[in-house]
Amino acid sequence: MHEFDFAGKSILVVGGSSGIGNGIAHAFRARGAEVCVTGTRAAASNYDGVEGSDLAGLAYRQLDLADPTALDGFAPDLEVLDVLIACQGAVRYGREEFQVDAFREVVEINLMSVMACATRFRSLLAASGGSLIAISSIAAHAARRGNPAYASSKAGTVALVRTLGAAWAADGIRVNGIAPGLVPSKLTTITTGNEERLRRTLQGIPIGRLGTPDDMAGAALFLASPLAAYIVGQTIAVDGGKSL
Repeated sequence: MHEFDFAGKSILVVGGSSGIGNGIAHAFRARGAEVCVTGTRAAASNYDGVEGSDLAGLAYRQLDLADPTALDGFAPDLEVLDVLIACQGAVRYGREEFQVDAFREVVEINLMSVMACATRFRSLLAASGGSLIAISSIAAHAARRGNPAYASSKAGTVALVRTLGAAWAADGIRVNGIAPGLVPSKLTTITTGNEERLRRTLQGIPIGRLGTPDDMAGAALFLASPLAAYIVGQTIAVDGGKSL
């Protein structure tokens, strides 16, 4: 079998309705997997016309992880799960994250819900000898003066990947992560939509361009493949060198 042949595999991408998660979902589907994605809207049709969203060929389930009880009634109809991608994310701009309520909301989605998804699907991943891949950010490794909740929650996710990687390896589950650099999405328009800020940002990326969902998908395919069979608890920076 080719290392990147996922025929017969079942993939769940939490936060796969658009952006990075959507790109990852389609990468697995293109290689034969059956892929289910989640989003906050009631139906897949609610994403028609949304930039960065293509739900063709993907199963869709609504899941709003801003609600800590959302997973209690979540039924994605999965009897087997080979790969779980935790790609949910939130950020608040305008220094809102310095308010405790906003800080708590961001941490709930970016960190708490990653743990909630991991534990919710642990038994299925153990049964298949599967992989969990958590999407964090290079913001985990540097100060983000306007976004204390985002930076803290992403750093927490990196630590969670290490810890679950060590704790669950004996169960046959490989836990790893991806830390994207700047990828155009609804979370990054404050930079990508500002010509001057974007110009300054590009100057700090050695490879000279923004990332794409396909860039992140390549790392996800690798981490879920047999080629990464001996990689546990690691978060790979996929950022064009920005964090260097």
